[in-house]
Amino acid sequence: MGTYVVVGVVSVVVVVLVVWLSLVTLSKGYGYKHSVDPKPEDTENDQIKQDE
Repeated sequence: MGTYVVVGVVSVVVVVLVVWLSLVTLSKGYGYKHSVDPKPEDTENDQIKQDE
């Protein structure tokens, strides 16, 4: 009977740890500021069209 209690407690601790780490990871992911590359200049596009 004592073994079942130990396994149950360890299982609950592992589940709580996994849930906590998941929440921390989600929080960091939502806190990350994404950036977008700037659009290329129109002059570069004009030069490419003239070369064709």
